Amino acid sequence: MPWTNNDYPNTFKNMTSEVRDKAIEIGNELLNQYEEPRAIRIATAQAKEWAGNRDIKIWEREPPAGRDQHVVPRDNGWAVLAEGADQATELFDKQSDARSRAGEIAHNQATHVVIHDADGKISDVVQP
Repeated sequence: MPWTNNDYPNTFKNMTSEVRDKAIEIGNELLNQYEEPRAIRIATAQAKEWAGNRDIKIWEREPPAGRDQHVVPRDNGWAVLAEGADQATELFDKQSDARSRAGEIAHNQATHVVIHDADGKISDVVQP
């Protein structure tokens, strides 16, 4: 069942209305491809990325201090990048190694790992 402004996942609750609308839009498209929990995680990450690229406030109330860890492609491998950071935490030859390290960091900070595919598009979000 598609989400609306009156009926949406609890995860979207504290987002600003503009970002929540985008998360609902993205999430509804993802429901055709994924089960609801995965669609929610990816829609949340993509809406946050969309807002960040436009300097739009994401949260009505700021979440805890930990930052999601992104596994992103680089010219010669894969990087672990804290959300909002300009510089990679670490670089790896293999995505699996970057995912493992990002999982360790995210676990310690009680945050998520946002996995990007080789084209840089978000493909999954996991909680270690």
